[in-house]
Amino acid sequence: MDADELRRIQAPLKAKYREEPGAGVVTLEAEGALDQAHLACRVETGKALVEAGLHPASGGSGLQACSGDMLLQALVACAGVTLNAVATALGIPVRGGTVRAEGDLDFRGTLGVAKDAPVGFREIRLAFDVDCDASPEQVQSLLKLTERYCVVYQTLRRPPASTVTLNGQALGG
Repeated sequence: MDADELRRIQAPLKAKYREEPGAGVVTLEAEGALDQAHLACRVETGKALVEAGLHPASGGSGLQACSGDMLLQALVACAGVTLNAVATALGIPVRGGTVRAEGDLDFRGTLGVAKDAPVGFREIRLAFDVDCDASPEQVQSLLKLTERYCVVYQTLRRPPASTVTLNGQALGG
């Protein structure tokens, strides 16, 4: 796909969203089936079924996907797609490359061993190694725009308001 084709595909969408801001709001959903016997949750991805379980550092077997790994994989996928789209829009041919995300978890928090240890990632690092012929200014623009438009990255940087319910009842508060 080249920049013209990308613009051609996106132009009517952009016009519609400018005219009807509400049309740009789409609710994405994910659902999983609980499996108490295996401490797992089966999630339909649209392409395959993924069974998530405990990470070995919290007692899992390592045979199931870890939701922390899945979060990083979602970040890598989103950042990679966004970088490719931005590069295409900027007319920067990308021959290849890699996107890597890594994050630090302190399982003492997850297991309730230390109240001062956070539950969740304490730091996430996202890195690109891109094979392209671009000036330093183009590379900076590519990175800046990829950061700006990567949905998962921006969600992690600025978490949205979130709610939790159990059988329709809100928890906490």
